[in-house]
Amino acid sequence: MKKLLLALLLNSPVLAQNDPAFSLEALMRTRSAQFDAILAHPEIHEVQIIYTQIDRDRRNRPMFRTYRHGVDANRYFYPASTVKLPTALLALEKLNKLNIKGLDKYATMKTGAAYERQTPVERDSTAASGLPSVAQYVRKILMVSDNDAHNRLYEFLGQQYLNERLHQKGYANVRIVHRLQVGMTREQNRRTNPVKFLGKNGGVLYEQPLVTSEKEFVPAAPIKKGKGFMRGETLINEPFDFTYNNYFALEDQHEVLKALLFPEAVPAKKRFDLSPDDYRFVYKYMSQYPTESTSPVYPQPAYWPAYCKFLFLGSEKTATLPKTLRIFNKVGDAYGFLLDNAYVVDFEKGIEFMVTVVMHCNADGIYNDDKYDYDSVGFPFMKNLGQLLYDYEAKRVRARKPDLSKFILDYDDK
Repeated sequence: MKKLLLALLLNSPVLAQNDPAFSLEALMRTRSAQFDAILAHPEIHEVQIIYTQIDRDRRNRPMFRTYRHGVDANRYFYPASTVKLPTALLALEKLNKLNIKGLDKYATMKTGAAYERQTPVERDSTAASGLPSVAQYVRKILMVSDNDAHNRLYEFLGQQYLNERLHQKGYANVRIVHRLQVGMTREQNRRTNPVKFLGKNGGVLYEQPLVTSEKEFVPAAPIKKGKGFMRGETLINEPFDFTYNNYFALEDQHEVLKALLFPEAVPAKKRFDLSPDDYRFVYKYMSQYPTESTSPVYPQPAYWPAYCKFLFLGSEKTATLPKTLRIFNKVGDAYGFLLDNAYVVDFEKGIEFMVTVVMHCNADGIYNDDKYDYDSVGFPFMKNLGQLLYDYEAKRVRARKPDLSKFILDYDDK
């Protein structure tokens, strides 16, 4: 009976779409060589997946059907660079809300330093103008997941504003409480640098002093994982403490992506206050390959065509995606957690779907030892999952071929 169900899932996509017996696990088991070892050890791999099918009505309005595997908002995972997407969106939104003539994402943004460990920014060598801006930071976040770019937007927003704004929008299971990679203390992360924006004539359009968060955003109970961690060269045989680290639940990641791509399909309060140009800008750099970019320039072999596109190609550096396919996404990897939050589109075949996934790639349970299972387990899993869902979607019958012209973009930066 089980084999019959699996056959139906592969060969009768209409049945699978409407049959409550459909599950992601059953679909993965149709490729046992790729997924059985992962599914056999959920306590090690901690896989969580949210997959959304998209169909269109006669007016091309999207309709969603979502399936989940292993999703549990109470099971902590470190979100790594996936927090950069809401930070980028809120930075663009904040500029719009300030509503100051001449203040936009292209305005020169200079960052000062007014507290310990803070560093200033006066220039940006990656920009054609040589000057920093929200636009350039967002580009770098979306194309190559630049940590410093995220930190500068975190500083522009301020810790309290960033978190409260997301919570006001209904994204309750998110905490973005520290900069990335720089290793600051909680007190240092509560305080964000002074920032000012300059107009084309050099005059100050907007100035923001050092801001201190009046609230602390911490979980109700301590969060500890694993059986040990490295402190320098010493192994500490006790669980690693994630209590004061960032968090971004998988459901909220999926919903943020949905609100970005399909704002008309979510409640008004969940949307981001972006202009039409902002939306096109974000869509472009979410889906553009680093090798297509001229500002910044990302040379090979340090960057490759599918850099930061974990689904479909994993960590492959020489392979390329079909020209008709684009992936609008934000990835993350740190502490052994591997993530991708993606909208996959094939313009020629009329395929579109969303998938948000996290996997724990740390079988030995030791953190900070740089011995994670990304290459042996994580990236192959991501590649196989992306291809499995794409192949399934290619067979899935749709009443109408979607009009995806909204997501057809010009990637020529010249």
